Amino acid sequence: MSFFSFELDPALAADPVFELHQHGKMAIAPTVPLASRDDLSLAYTPGVARVCEAIAADPALAADYTWTANTVAVVTDGTAVLGLGDIGPRAAMPVMEGKAVLFKQFGGVDAVPICLDTKDVDELVAIVTALAPSFGGINLEDISAPRCFEIERRLDDALDIPVFHDDQHGTAVVTLAALRNATTLLGRRFADLRVVISGAGAAGVAITKVLISAGVNGANVIVCDSRGIVHAERGDLNPAKAELAAMTNFSGRTGGITEALVGADVLIGVSGGTIGEDALAGMSRGGIIFGLANPTPEVLPAIAHRYAAVVATGRSDFPNQINNVLAFPGIFRGALDARATTVTEGMKVAAAEAIAEVVADDLRPEQIVPSPLDPRVAPAVAAAVARAAERDGVARRISAPVETEPAAV
Repeated sequence: MSFFSFELDPALAADPVFELHQHGKMAIAPTVPLASRDDLSLAYTPGVARVCEAIAADPALAADYTWTANTVAVVTDGTAVLGLGDIGPRAAMPVMEGKAVLFKQFGGVDAVPICLDTKDVDELVAIVTALAPSFGGINLEDISAPRCFEIERRLDDALDIPVFHDDQHGTAVVTLAALRNATTLLGRRFADLRVVISGAGAAGVAITKVLISAGVNGANVIVCDSRGIVHAERGDLNPAKAELAAMTNFSGRTGGITEALVGADVLIGVSGGTIGEDALAGMSRGGIIFGLANPTPEVLPAIAHRYAAVVATGRSDFPNQINNVLAFPGIFRGALDARATTVTEGMKVAAAEAIAEVVADDLRPEQIVPSPLDPRVAPAVAAAVARAAERDGVARRISAPVETEPAAV
Protein backbone atom coordinates (compact mmCIF):
# COMPACT_ATOMS: atom_id res chain seq x y z
CA MET A 1 0.00 0.00 0.00
CA SER A 2 1.39 3.42 -0.93
CA PHE A 3 0.70 6.70 0.81
CA PHE A 4 2.23 8.74 -2.03
CA SER A 5 0.05 10.09 -4.84
CA PHE A 6 2.22 12.72 -6.51
CA GLU A 7 3.50 12.33 -10.06
CA LEU A 8 7.27 12.22 -10.48
CA ASP A 9 8.77 14.53 -13.08
CA PRO A 10 9.02 12.34 -16.24
CA ALA A 11 12.59 13.45 -16.85
CA LEU A 12 13.59 12.27 -13.38
CA ALA A 13 11.50 9.09 -13.60
CA ALA A 14 13.58 8.00 -16.59
CA ASP A 15 16.78 8.18 -14.51
CA PRO A 16 17.44 4.88 -12.65
CA VAL A 17 19.10 6.77 -9.79
CA PHE A 18 15.92 8.76 -9.13
CA GLU A 19 13.81 5.64 -9.57
CA LEU A 20 15.80 3.87 -6.85
CA HIS A 21 15.56 6.81 -4.45
CA GLN A 22 11.84 7.44 -4.94
CA HIS A 23 10.09 7.51 -1.51
CA GLY A 24 13.45 6.97 0.20
CA LYS A 25 15.60 3.90 0.76
CA MET A 26 14.40 2.65 4.16
CA ALA A 27 11.36 2.02 6.37
CA ILE A 28 10.48 0.99 9.92
CA ALA A 29 9.25 -2.60 10.46
CA PRO A 30 7.96 -4.27 13.64
CA THR A 31 9.94 -7.12 15.18
CA VAL A 32 7.05 -8.58 17.22
CA PRO A 33 3.67 -10.01 16.21
CA LEU A 34 0.64 -7.69 16.33
CA ALA A 35 -2.07 -10.06 15.11
CA SER A 36 -4.20 -10.54 18.21
CA ARG A 37 -5.55 -8.78 21.29
CA ASP A 38 -2.95 -10.61 23.38
CA ASP A 39 -0.18 -9.38 21.08
CA LEU A 40 -1.36 -5.80 21.55
CA SER A 41 -1.56 -6.15 25.31
CA LEU A 42 2.05 -7.34 25.45
CA ALA A 43 3.57 -4.95 22.93
CA TYR A 44 1.59 -1.94 24.10
CA THR A 45 -0.79 -1.24 26.96
CA PRO A 46 -1.05 -2.63 29.58
CA GLY A 47 2.08 -4.81 29.35
CA VAL A 48 4.43 -2.08 28.21
CA ALA A 49 3.89 -0.18 31.47
CA ARG A 50 5.70 -2.89 33.42
CA VAL A 51 8.78 -2.46 31.22
CA CYS A 52 8.63 1.32 31.59
CA GLU A 53 8.50 1.02 35.39
CA ALA A 54 11.47 -1.35 35.41
CA ILE A 55 13.55 1.02 33.28
CA ALA A 56 12.56 3.99 35.44
CA ALA A 57 13.88 2.07 38.45
CA ASP A 58 17.05 0.93 36.65
CA PRO A 59 17.87 2.97 33.49
CA ALA A 60 20.53 0.43 32.45
CA LEU A 61 17.69 -1.96 31.55
CA ALA A 62 16.85 0.24 28.53
CA ALA A 63 19.67 -1.44 26.62
CA ASP A 64 18.00 -4.84 27.12
CA TYR A 65 14.34 -3.93 26.66
CA THR A 66 14.37 -1.23 23.95
CA TRP A 67 15.97 -0.88 20.55
CA THR A 68 18.69 1.47 21.82
CA ALA A 69 21.35 -1.22 22.22
CA ASN A 70 21.35 -1.77 18.47
CA THR A 71 20.46 1.67 17.14
CA VAL A 72 22.61 4.58 15.96
CA ALA A 73 21.64 8.13 15.06
CA VAL A 74 23.23 9.33 11.79
CA VAL A 75 23.40 13.09 12.36
CA THR A 76 24.30 15.89 9.97
CA ASP A 77 23.71 19.60 9.47
CA GLY A 78 24.27 19.30 5.72
CA THR A 79 27.32 21.56 5.65
CA ALA A 80 29.87 19.21 4.05
CA VAL A 81 27.96 16.60 2.06
CA LEU A 82 30.12 14.37 -0.14
CA GLY A 83 31.91 16.70 -2.57
CA LEU A 84 28.83 18.92 -2.80
CA GLY A 85 29.57 21.14 0.18
CA ASP A 86 26.97 23.06 2.16
CA ILE A 87 23.73 21.91 0.55
CA GLY A 88 21.56 21.99 3.67
CA PRO A 89 19.74 19.38 5.74
CA ARG A 90 16.98 18.44 3.28
CA ALA A 91 19.37 17.81 0.41
CA ALA A 92 21.60 15.80 2.77
CA MET A 93 18.87 13.28 3.60
CA PRO A 94 19.53 10.89 0.66
CA VAL A 95 23.11 10.48 1.87
CA MET A 96 22.05 9.93 5.47
CA GLU A 97 19.47 7.35 4.37
CA GLY A 98 22.21 5.66 2.35
CA LYS A 99 24.45 5.58 5.39
CA ALA A 100 21.64 4.07 7.45
CA VAL A 101 20.99 1.23 5.02
CA LEU A 102 24.73 0.47 4.85
CA PHE A 103 24.77 0.18 8.65
CA LYS A 104 21.97 -2.37 8.44
CA GLN A 105 23.27 -4.28 5.43
CA PHE A 106 26.85 -4.73 6.59
CA GLY A 107 26.69 -4.50 10.39
CA GLY A 108 23.15 -5.48 11.33
CA VAL A 109 22.90 -2.08 13.06
CA ASP A 110 19.64 -0.12 12.92
CA ALA A 111 20.29 3.52 12.07
CA VAL A 112 18.08 6.60 11.92
CA PRO A 113 19.00 9.55 9.66
CA ILE A 114 18.64 12.92 11.43
CA CYS A 115 19.23 16.11 9.43
CA LEU A 116 19.29 19.20 11.65
CA ASP A 117 18.38 22.65 10.41
CA THR A 118 21.03 24.51 12.38
CA LYS A 119 24.70 25.38 11.93
CA ASP A 120 25.12 26.68 15.46
CA VAL A 121 27.57 24.47 17.37
CA ASP A 122 25.96 25.02 20.77
CA GLU A 123 22.48 24.31 19.41
CA LEU A 124 23.60 21.19 17.52
CA VAL A 125 25.35 19.79 20.59
CA ALA A 126 22.30 20.52 22.74
CA ILE A 127 19.91 18.84 20.28
CA VAL A 128 21.99 15.68 19.91
CA THR A 129 22.53 15.47 23.67
CA ALA A 130 18.77 15.70 24.20
CA LEU A 131 18.14 12.98 21.59
CA ALA A 132 20.82 10.63 22.92
CA PRO A 133 18.59 8.54 25.26
CA SER A 134 16.91 7.14 22.13
CA PHE A 135 20.15 5.67 20.75
CA GLY A 136 23.12 3.46 21.55
CA GLY A 137 25.56 5.52 19.48
CA ILE A 138 25.94 8.73 17.49
CA ASN A 139 27.46 8.75 13.99
CA LEU A 140 28.25 12.32 12.95
CA GLU A 141 28.30 12.80 9.22
CA ASP A 142 29.14 15.52 6.69
CA ILE A 143 29.67 18.36 9.19
CA SER A 144 32.15 20.98 8.05
CA ALA A 145 35.59 21.48 9.60
CA PRO A 146 36.74 22.88 11.94
CA ARG A 147 33.27 22.87 13.59
CA CYS A 148 33.15 19.08 13.42
CA PHE A 149 36.09 18.74 15.82
CA GLU A 150 34.43 20.76 18.59
CA ILE A 151 31.05 19.10 18.06
CA GLU A 152 32.51 15.61 18.32
CA ARG A 153 34.66 16.48 21.34
CA ARG A 154 31.79 18.08 23.26
CA LEU A 155 29.38 15.24 22.51
CA ASP A 156 31.96 12.63 23.45
CA ASP A 157 32.50 14.43 26.77
CA ALA A 158 28.76 14.79 27.42
CA LEU A 159 27.53 11.31 26.49
CA ASP A 160 28.25 7.80 27.75
CA ILE A 161 27.68 6.19 24.34
CA PRO A 162 30.03 6.02 21.33
CA VAL A 163 30.31 9.23 19.28
CA PHE A 164 32.08 8.77 15.94
CA HIS A 165 32.57 11.29 13.13
CA ASP A 166 32.87 9.00 10.13
CA ASP A 167 34.36 11.60 7.78
CA GLN A 168 37.28 11.78 10.17
CA HIS A 169 37.72 8.37 11.70
CA GLY A 170 36.17 6.03 9.13
CA THR A 171 38.47 7.44 6.46
CA ALA A 172 41.43 7.28 8.83
CA VAL A 173 40.80 3.65 9.80
CA VAL A 174 40.57 2.38 6.22
CA THR A 175 43.58 4.48 5.18
CA LEU A 176 45.59 2.94 8.01
CA ALA A 177 44.52 -0.55 6.95
CA ALA A 178 45.57 0.12 3.36
CA LEU A 179 48.89 1.61 4.42
CA ARG A 180 49.61 -1.34 6.70
CA ASN A 181 49.21 -3.77 3.83
CA ALA A 182 51.01 -1.59 1.30
CA THR A 183 54.08 -1.35 3.52
CA THR A 184 54.01 -5.10 4.12
CA LEU A 185 53.76 -5.72 0.40
CA LEU A 186 56.72 -3.43 -0.30
CA GLY A 187 58.83 -4.72 2.60
CA ARG A 188 58.96 -1.32 4.33
CA ARG A 189 59.09 -0.55 8.06
CA PHE A 190 56.02 1.35 9.15
CA ALA A 191 57.98 3.48 11.61
CA ASP A 192 60.39 4.64 8.89
CA LEU A 193 57.80 5.97 6.45
CA ARG A 194 58.03 9.59 5.35
CA VAL A 195 54.40 10.59 4.88
CA VAL A 196 52.80 13.65 3.28
CA ILE A 197 49.10 14.29 3.85
CA SER A 198 47.53 16.76 1.44
CA GLY A 199 44.52 18.18 3.26
CA ALA A 200 44.11 19.41 6.83
CA GLY A 201 40.35 19.12 7.14
CA ALA A 202 38.39 16.47 9.00
CA ALA A 203 39.95 13.46 7.22
CA GLY A 204 43.48 14.88 7.15
CA VAL A 205 43.51 15.60 10.87
CA ALA A 206 42.16 12.15 11.77
CA ILE A 207 44.51 10.31 9.40
CA THR A 208 47.49 12.12 10.89
CA LYS A 209 46.50 11.21 14.43
CA VAL A 210 45.71 7.55 13.75
CA LEU A 211 48.93 7.01 11.76
CA ILE A 212 50.97 8.40 14.63
CA SER A 213 48.98 6.29 17.13
CA ALA A 214 49.77 3.24 14.97
CA GLY A 215 53.51 3.87 14.94
CA VAL A 216 54.38 6.33 12.17
CA ASN A 217 56.97 8.80 13.48
CA GLY A 218 55.32 12.22 13.69
CA ALA A 219 58.67 13.81 12.90
CA ASN A 220 58.41 12.26 9.44
CA VAL A 221 54.85 13.40 8.74
CA ILE A 222 54.12 16.61 6.82
CA VAL A 223 50.58 17.97 6.43
CA CYS A 224 49.62 20.50 3.75
CA ASP A 225 46.55 22.69 3.49
CA SER A 226 45.52 25.15 0.79
CA ARG A 227 48.21 27.59 1.98
CA GLY A 228 51.06 25.10 2.05
CA ILE A 229 52.90 23.09 4.67
CA VAL A 230 51.47 23.23 8.18
CA HIS A 231 54.24 24.30 10.55
CA ALA A 232 54.45 25.88 13.98
CA GLU A 233 55.60 29.29 12.72
CA ARG A 234 52.49 29.95 10.66
CA GLY A 235 50.25 32.58 12.18
CA ASP A 236 47.02 31.53 10.47
CA LEU A 237 46.44 28.16 12.10
CA ASN A 238 43.13 27.28 13.74
CA PRO A 239 43.34 25.13 16.92
CA ALA A 240 43.07 21.85 15.00
CA LYS A 241 45.91 22.81 12.64
CA ALA A 242 48.01 24.17 15.52
CA GLU A 243 47.67 20.72 17.14
CA LEU A 244 48.83 19.13 13.88
CA ALA A 245 51.83 21.45 13.73
CA ALA A 246 52.85 20.39 17.23
CA MET A 247 52.85 16.68 16.41
CA THR A 248 54.36 16.71 12.87
CA ASN A 249 57.08 18.23 10.70
CA PHE A 250 59.69 18.44 13.43
CA SER A 251 62.27 19.71 10.94
CA GLY A 252 60.09 22.78 10.29
CA ARG A 253 59.91 22.34 6.53
CA THR A 254 58.08 25.17 4.76
CA GLY A 255 56.69 25.76 1.27
CA GLY A 256 53.96 24.01 -0.66
CA ILE A 257 53.15 20.49 -1.78
CA THR A 258 56.19 20.35 -4.06
CA GLU A 259 58.55 21.04 -1.15
CA ALA A 260 56.62 18.68 1.11
CA LEU A 261 56.95 15.73 -1.28
CA VAL A 262 60.74 15.86 -1.61
CA GLY A 263 61.92 12.46 -0.37
CA ALA A 264 58.43 11.31 0.65
CA ASP A 265 57.55 7.60 0.61
CA VAL A 266 53.80 8.11 0.95
CA LEU A 267 51.32 10.67 -0.37
CA ILE A 268 47.78 10.64 1.02
CA GLY A 269 45.44 13.09 -0.68
CA VAL A 270 42.24 14.12 1.11
CA SER A 271 41.96 17.65 -0.22
CA GLY A 272 40.57 17.73 -3.73
CA GLY A 273 42.38 19.68 -6.41
CA THR A 274 45.19 18.26 -8.49
CA ILE A 275 48.79 17.46 -7.57
CA GLY A 276 51.03 17.85 -10.59
CA GLU A 277 53.76 15.58 -11.83
CA ASP A 278 56.42 18.15 -11.05
CA ALA A 279 55.60 17.69 -7.36
CA LEU A 280 55.34 13.89 -7.61
CA ALA A 281 58.77 13.74 -9.22
CA GLY A 282 60.35 14.60 -5.88
CA MET A 283 59.02 11.47 -4.16
CA SER A 284 61.18 8.45 -3.43
CA ARG A 285 60.64 5.85 -6.12
CA GLY A 286 58.62 2.71 -5.44
CA GLY A 287 56.41 4.36 -2.84
CA ILE A 288 52.71 4.73 -2.18
CA ILE A 289 50.10 7.20 -3.45
CA PHE A 290 46.54 7.33 -2.12
CA GLY A 291 44.51 9.96 -4.02
CA LEU A 292 41.24 9.82 -2.11
CA ALA A 293 39.31 12.86 -3.35
CA ASN A 294 36.00 12.08 -5.06
CA PRO A 295 35.01 12.08 -7.82
CA THR A 296 38.42 13.19 -9.14
CA PRO A 297 41.49 11.91 -7.27
CA GLU A 298 44.30 14.37 -6.59
CA VAL A 299 46.42 12.06 -8.77
CA LEU A 300 44.76 9.77 -11.30
CA PRO A 301 46.04 6.18 -11.15
CA ALA A 302 47.60 6.27 -14.63
CA ILE A 303 49.83 9.12 -13.48
CA ALA A 304 50.35 7.86 -9.94
CA HIS A 305 51.76 4.56 -11.20
CA ARG A 306 54.63 6.46 -12.84
CA TYR A 307 55.86 7.44 -9.39
CA ALA A 308 54.55 4.80 -6.98
CA ALA A 309 54.38 1.02 -6.69
CA VAL A 310 51.03 0.95 -4.86
CA VAL A 311 48.13 3.24 -5.70
CA ALA A 312 44.68 3.64 -4.14
CA THR A 313 41.73 5.98 -4.64
CA GLY A 314 38.29 6.56 -3.15
CA ARG A 315 36.54 5.34 -6.31
CA SER A 316 34.94 1.98 -6.96
CA ASP A 317 36.02 1.86 -10.61
CA PHE A 318 39.73 1.70 -9.73
CA PRO A 319 41.54 -0.98 -7.67
CA ASN A 320 42.08 -0.42 -3.95
CA GLN A 321 39.05 1.67 -3.06
CA ILE A 322 39.47 3.34 0.33
CA ASN A 323 35.81 3.11 1.30
CA ASN A 324 34.47 3.98 4.76
CA VAL A 325 31.92 1.18 4.55
CA LEU A 326 34.82 -1.15 5.36
CA ALA A 327 34.98 0.48 8.79
CA PHE A 328 31.89 2.08 10.29
CA PRO A 329 29.41 -0.86 10.29
CA GLY A 330 31.86 -3.12 12.09
CA ILE A 331 33.12 -0.40 14.42
CA PHE A 332 29.61 0.37 15.64
CA ARG A 333 28.68 -3.33 15.72
CA GLY A 334 31.62 -3.99 18.03
CA ALA A 335 31.09 -0.86 20.12
CA LEU A 336 27.41 -1.65 20.60
CA ASP A 337 28.10 -5.30 21.41
CA ALA A 338 30.60 -4.19 24.08
CA ARG A 339 28.24 -1.38 25.16
CA ALA A 340 31.26 0.89 24.96
CA THR A 341 31.11 4.37 26.44
CA THR A 342 33.34 5.87 23.74
CA VAL A 343 35.47 4.95 20.70
CA THR A 344 39.14 4.95 21.67
CA GLU A 345 42.20 5.29 19.46
CA GLY A 346 42.93 1.67 20.33
CA MET A 347 39.55 0.61 18.95
CA LYS A 348 40.24 2.48 15.71
CA VAL A 349 43.68 0.90 15.29
CA ALA A 350 42.18 -2.54 16.05
CA ALA A 351 39.55 -1.95 13.35
CA ALA A 352 42.24 -1.05 10.82
CA GLU A 353 44.28 -4.13 11.65
CA ALA A 354 41.20 -6.33 11.27
CA ILE A 355 40.42 -4.86 7.84
CA ALA A 356 44.01 -5.35 6.73
CA GLU A 357 44.08 -8.94 7.98
CA VAL A 358 41.12 -9.97 5.80
CA VAL A 359 43.33 -9.86 2.67
CA ALA A 360 46.69 -10.40 4.35
CA ASP A 361 47.15 -13.83 2.75
CA ASP A 362 46.50 -12.54 -0.77
CA LEU A 363 48.22 -9.18 -0.96
CA ARG A 364 48.83 -7.75 -4.41
CA PRO A 365 49.52 -4.20 -5.60
CA GLU A 366 45.92 -4.05 -6.80
CA GLN A 367 44.51 -5.59 -3.57
CA ILE A 368 45.65 -3.99 -0.34
CA VAL A 369 42.12 -3.70 1.12
CA PRO A 370 39.10 -5.99 0.85
CA SER A 371 36.13 -5.28 -1.35
CA PRO A 372 33.41 -3.31 0.44
CA LEU A 373 31.13 -6.27 -0.37
CA ASP A 374 33.39 -8.84 1.32
CA PRO A 375 31.17 -10.46 4.01
CA ARG A 376 34.18 -11.21 6.22
CA VAL A 377 34.97 -7.58 6.95
CA ALA A 378 32.29 -6.34 9.35
CA PRO A 379 32.35 -9.40 11.66
CA ALA A 380 36.16 -9.25 11.85
CA VAL A 381 36.11 -5.53 12.62
CA ALA A 382 33.32 -5.92 15.18
CA ALA A 383 35.17 -8.64 17.08
CA ALA A 384 38.43 -6.68 17.10
CA VAL A 385 36.71 -3.48 18.24
CA ALA A 386 34.84 -5.23 21.05
CA ARG A 387 38.09 -6.78 22.30
CA ALA A 388 39.84 -3.42 22.14
CA ALA A 389 36.99 -1.75 24.05
CA GLU A 390 37.42 -4.30 26.81
CA ARG A 391 41.21 -3.89 26.74
CA ASP A 392 40.89 -0.09 26.91
CA GLY A 393 38.48 -0.24 29.83
CA VAL A 394 35.47 1.34 28.10
CA ALA A 395 33.30 -1.80 27.71
CA ARG A 396 30.27 -2.26 29.94
CA ARG A 397 29.48 -5.69 28.54
CA ILE A 398 32.09 -8.45 28.50
CA SER A 399 29.78 -11.41 27.80
CA ALA A 400 28.87 -12.78 24.37
CA PRO A 401 27.60 -10.07 22.00
CA VAL A 402 24.02 -9.66 20.90
CA GLU A 403 23.25 -11.98 18.00
CA THR A 404 22.54 -9.62 15.11
CA GLU A 405 23.01 -10.98 11.62
CA PRO A 406 23.57 -8.53 8.77
CA ALA A 407 21.55 -9.10 5.63
CA ALA A 408 23.14 -11.35 3.03
CA VAL A 409 25.14 -9.55 0.36
